[in-house]
Amino acid sequence: MGPPHIAGFKPTARIYKMAILLAAAVAVCLTMWMASSLLGTELAPSLGAKLPGVLGGAKQPGSGSITNVQGSARVPYEDPAAPGARVNGAMVALVRNSELDGLRKSIRMFEDRFNRRFKYPYVLLNDQNFTQEFRDGIAAITKNEVRYGVLDSTQWAYSPSVTAEGTAEMLELNKNRYMYGGSLSYRFMCRFQSGMFYRHPLVRDLDWYWRIEPDVEYYCDIDYDPFVYMRDNGIKYGFTIAPREGRHTVESLWYHTREWIKKNSDLLPARSLVNWVMGTDGHYNLCHFWSNFEIVDLSLYRSAAYESYFRYLDDAKGFFYERWGDAPVHSIAASLLLAKGEIHWFEDIGYKHPGMMHCPRDAAMHSKCICDPAKSYTYRSACQTRFSKVNNMNKERMLQLINNSEADYRSFNETASKLAPA
Repeated sequence: MGPPHIAGFKPTARIYKMAILLAAAVAVCLTMWMASSLLGTELAPSLGAKLPGVLGGAKQPGSGSITNVQGSARVPYEDPAAPGARVNGAMVALVRNSELDGLRKSIRMFEDRFNRRFKYPYVLLNDQNFTQEFRDGIAAITKNEVRYGVLDSTQWAYSPSVTAEGTAEMLELNKNRYMYGGSLSYRFMCRFQSGMFYRHPLVRDLDWYWRIEPDVEYYCDIDYDPFVYMRDNGIKYGFTIAPREGRHTVESLWYHTREWIKKNSDLLPARSLVNWVMGTDGHYNLCHFWSNFEIVDLSLYRSAAYESYFRYLDDAKGFFYERWGDAPVHSIAASLLLAKGEIHWFEDIGYKHPGMMHCPRDAAMHSKCICDPAKSYTYRSACQTRFSKVNNMNKERMLQLINNSEADYRSFNETASKLAPA
């Protein structure tokens, strides 16, 4: 029996061929459906694995890939690290258990932008034991090694030169004068970050560290290793944002820094970038590197000069009776001890910490970023502009400027001594 006859219709060879192809396609689909039913499998996940750009590329948790990742958007964990030997370094964060969500956000972005490829470990420090919930939350966001450490009573502690009673008195006096003016834990943190973190057992064997914090954002793909770049170019300190410090938080910091310089000039190099933080009047201009992002050769902080400087400041009571932050302490020390060629602005690394952000405006740099350069604080910062313009200063010139401004600090010393509790 042939095909049905329809009046006025004459089938052609082309129509016969299309009908045969359609029937074959239907037969294949039925066969695949029956096979998948018998085997208890679904076609969509396997097709999604082969066509991530089409079906989302999601795998089940624990399968070796991140959920909802499109094919070429990220480098798989299984891929080898980028060419070139890594340094002995780690990402270091001081964090509380309550900041789990903020740190997960930071690590997620940091993994996507950099560490998924380079696989440096994370060192997470806390003044209390980390909870299992915290550890599980971090383990779910990265496959890279995570080391957990707790601060001991000497690291999260008062300076030996102050008392709890005197500190309480100054917290009450300063609580409405500036941010964290009445916070004791903030002062513990600033002291720890200024002169203790690199002595922690999980950090003391590292040669380099990159500081990370909760609730920060990384806007640009970093397809090279900043650690290796710094090592190969003789750079010891790297930063992204350089604002001014609040004057009231560091009222006596420069006075004590000057006193340390006069007593320890033999520890200082012949030339340094000290004029980035010091004007021709011999005073501190409040410029500092925002240390919530810093990449550092830890030999800087372990040097005899830095250790001497920190001990001097710790004895001067300002971490607790004022609110000296680790950012101005690190920045003044780096400017005193390093030449300009040893300090590097990572303009290509887009970064945001609550309050300020940097987004590169150079077209080649910005092509790897998801941010708006018009909103970038850095290109409006007087300190950032100053960094690009100033050059090294001779030690003799620095000492001359300090001596020339000596009279300005005699009366200051009398005033400062009245503020500090006996």
